[in-house]
Amino acid sequence: MSEESKKIEFTKLIEENQGIVHKVCRIYTDDAMAHNDLFQEIVLQLWKSYDSFKGDSKFSTWMYRVGINTAITLYRKKSRKPRIDRLDDHHFHIQSEERDENVEFQIKMLKKAINQLNDIERALVLLYLEELPYKEIAQTMGITEVNARVKMNRIKKKLKTMLNPYRP
Repeated sequence: MSEESKKIEFTKLIEENQGIVHKVCRIYTDDAMAHNDLFQEIVLQLWKSYDSFKGDSKFSTWMYRVGINTAITLYRKKSRKPRIDRLDDHHFHIQSEERDENVEFQIKMLKKAINQLNDIERALVLLYLEELPYKEIAQTMGITEVNARVKMNRIKKKLKTMLNPYRP
């Protein structure tokens, strides 16, 4: 496959699945600038590792894995300022979908609770909220399906306690 056809194929896949990257960005960022920076960094990492995608899993599963790993790696640092490589050199023309402020407002309280979780728990919640089957969650996170179920049940209890602290 030529470099140009690879770029075209990659751009098409990113445009079709960019919602995944936006969802990862929403979970790990608090403002539009950080969201855009993380979006660009995730797309860059996806491009850099595109040759490693073998098709053993769905593209979306692989995309979640790369996106979550990129976000966790960048945002584990207390500075919260990731080093950003510019995509301009690659000349991709990917149109970003607009952020829906109404949807973001509706999930504000849940996001506040989710932000109190550790990085791995946040990633599990994101995948769970995407209604991915536990098999795919496990594959994305690199854990067993049973482990994914157990961790998710613990996270649900933790969130329930955070959102309803006075309820027994």
